[in-house]
Amino acid sequence: MDPYRDRALKLFPWICAKCAREFTYSRLKELTVHHKDGNHDNNPQDGSNWELLCIYCHDNEHARLLDAQAGGGGAAKAQPGKFNPFADLAERMKRKNGG
Repeated sequence: MDPYRDRALKLFPWICAKCAREFTYSRLKELTVHHKDGNHDNNPQDGSNWELLCIYCHDNEHARLLDAQAGGGGAAKAQPGKFNPFADLAERMKRKNGG
């Protein structure tokens, strides 16, 4: 086990920071340490560069970053979607109801 993982498991509750899934000792292997800045050498003892993520959220986080970088922007952090499927809902409802 990585020394920073041992430290993170002592500092933080055993809960995924993304999906809020709680972990017991028997499932602890499914909880990983994610480096917020992406630098695995940046391991401050206060844990300020770490967050605990389940294996699924950790994979998703890295995939989002790779997708953002592949998009040409080279963004360090993937941006949330801006599409709002309900933006013109009121107008659609008027048209549907003959208004």
